[in-house]
Formats: sequence, structure tokens, C-alpha cells
Amino acid sequence: MKWITRQDIRVNRTATCWLIRRFIDPEADFVFAPPDQIAAMQVAQDAIGFDAPGATYPHTNAQGLCSFAALVHERLGHDPVLLEMARIVQAADIQGQLDDDPAARGLQTISHGFPLVTKDDYETVERASFVYDALYASIMEGQAQNRIAHRVRRRKRDWKLEYGSAGNSGDAHW
Repeated sequence: MKWITRQDIRVNRTATCWLIRRFIDPEADFVFAPPDQIAAMQVAQDAIGFDAPGATYPHTNAQGLCSFAALVHERLGHDPVLLEMARIVQAADIQGQLDDDPAARGLQTISHGFPLVTKDDYETVERASFVYDALYASIMEGQAQNRIAHRVRRRKRDWKLEYGSAGNSGDAHW
């Protein structure tokens, strides 16, 4: 499928390209164009537009979600890692939301460096995939550790309920 977005990609557009390739359309063909041409080009080329005026997935939709977050919620809402990534990308990309997630400022700073180290948007998509793969892996690991910690806390609580405070001192009543 052909996907079209504004040229000079940064936070949301780079993240959305990664999301499309990794989870929606591995064979995606991306087109980068001036913002005022996206709406017409998506019709003429039978493409799906994102992060541009008149695009299928505009910069922000009616719910205020950036295109990355909108795609995650619409197509991949069952993945808790992607839902967390959507919060980070949203905060990093949408003006006034930068402090909504602690990882947003770092992602924004890194993303602003993409065009400084790549020759074009196609190279940015390829090279920045590492950043988003790493972010996905980090969140996945953190969520797994949180689930383990939650189970440990629950087991300790259940122990205390069953055996009382003796569970803390090692004086369990067998």
C-alpha cells in the first residue's frame, strides 16, 4: 500500500512510518511531499495520507490524537506497549503536551536530530527504526517487570491476609 505524508519528517511522521512498517503494512511504500499536496496526492495515487491537512489521518484527529496515536488506537489498541508509545509520541509531537510524559522531551530532542544525520526522509525512516525498536523493547521490558512486581506485592498481601502479621516476622503458623 502507498502511504503519503509531509516531507521533513520528525517525531510523529517518523514514528508513524515505523508503526506502519512493523505492525500494519511491512511492504509499505512511503511518499513524502509538501503539506499542501497531500490531500490531492492521496486521492490521485490511491494512498493513505497521514500527519497532513486533508489526510486520512490528519496531524490531530477529532479526538486530538496525532496520526501515530490514532492508528494505534484504531488498529492496534490491544498492544499495551504501543498504547504507551502512543502517549509518548503524542506528548512529544503535539504542542503544549510535552510535559505529559517523561520520555517525550527526549524523543523530541532525538527526532529533531534526524535530518541532521540523514540525507532524506527515506533514510530517516530506515535509520530511525532502531530508535523506535529500542523504545518498544524498553517499554515491553518495563511492563514485564511491573507485572512481576505487582504479582509479588499481591502474593505478599495475600500472605498477610492469610497468616496475619506473622508473615512479616517469619513466625508463620503452620
